[in-house]
Amino acid sequence: MENNNPLSPHIQIYRWHISSLVSISHRITGVLNIVALTIICFWIASLLLGENSYELTKIFLNSIFGKFIILSLTWSFSFQMLSEVRHLIMDLGYGFELKTTKITGLIVIIGSFILTILIYLIGKQFI
Repeated sequence: MENNNPLSPHIQIYRWHISSLVSISHRITGVLNIVALTIICFWIASLLLGENSYELTKIFLNSIFGKFIILSLTWSFSFQMLSEVRHLIMDLGYGFELKTTKITGLIVIIGSFILTILIYLIGKQFI
């Protein structure tokens, strides 16, 4: 006897919310940040091997793709930091109202882009 019912009908009717987007993005950026920190540690350790081993990293970081990776990681760390502050506030028992979760979710998303731009401008010594 074959059952043709869908396995997860809630997936077919589920509407995305800011909170679910921030939650999933928080988990993804957390994993990416751990991988990035591991790579950064290996990169710093390569400095012990001399200037030649660092030269390859320097060439990569000065490429367009390398700059994109740096900017993406800056956003990822910014998003993770703001999302952690949001979670800390919620752990203290505040911000569970639907309107508040929407506002704080938007603050995390928009704030992460603003923080990334500010970090970029500081790095370029425009500020």
